[in-house]
Amino acid sequence: MNRLTSIGIVVIVLLIVGITFGTFTVKETERALKFRLGEVVRTDFEPGLHFQIPFVNNVRKVDARVQTLDESPQRFLTSEQKNLIVDSFVKWRVEDIEQYYVTVRADPRRANLRLSEIIRDGLRAEFGKRTVQEVISGDRAEIMEILTEQAKLAGDSLGVNVLDVRLKRVDLPEGVSESVFNRMVAAREQVARQFRAEGQEESERIRSAADRRREEILAQARREAQELRGQADAEATAIYANAYEADEEFYRFYRSLGAYENTFRSQEDILVLSPDSEFFRYFDQLDSLQR
Repeated sequence: MNRLTSIGIVVIVLLIVGITFGTFTVKETERALKFRLGEVVRTDFEPGLHFQIPFVNNVRKVDARVQTLDESPQRFLTSEQKNLIVDSFVKWRVEDIEQYYVTVRADPRRANLRLSEIIRDGLRAEFGKRTVQEVISGDRAEIMEILTEQAKLAGDSLGVNVLDVRLKRVDLPEGVSESVFNRMVAAREQVARQFRAEGQEESERIRSAADRRREEILAQARREAQELRGQADAEATAIYANAYEADEEFYRFYRSLGAYENTFRSQEDILVLSPDSEFFRYFDQLDSLQR
């Protein structure tokens, strides 16, 4: 009985050891390498439970999710020999797990170091071909495409698939940025002064044209008024002449009445004339009529 119990205990222990060391699980987010005495024998494991021979096989698992290489900001020289601060990152994931193990021992830190060297070399080469204006204004997308292609080729040799390379920030050093900002402000102020001067000049031109046009209109109006006044005076003279020709004595009498009215408009007016003056001719006739 004791012998059977011992055998049973041994069998149970062996089963526990076999289950513990003879099985392994692969998650959805993992890739697995199976070794036999240090040699890779299998890499195509599906997610789930798998078996191995204890002490003969061993398994290495790696993260199959997208990894991020977030580079610290680096300085790069442009074709003008000016420094730019560049902050970039790389997205990648394991593609060929066996190649990944052979090249970087399935270590993401080693993979990041290799990719970091490749990205820095690419940035140094691309920035060295371009000016500051080209890098900041229009060529960033082109640089990212070139770096992504270069990183993909390099990643294939490491067993990883480089998904994307992005430049988060491209900027001048702090002291240079302030200097450039001040120059930009001065340039904008100069442009503003030029626009104001041009506007003032155009304003003076418009004002001068308006004044000249006003004088022309006023001169034309005065000329027309004088012409109308001349025509009216001519017509009045013609009317007076016709009236004079129709009845000369009545016309003289009418003119005399107008003269009397204008002369004696105020009681304070004093007129010194000879009694036999022609001015009082009609007064004499009025007295003779009254007698």
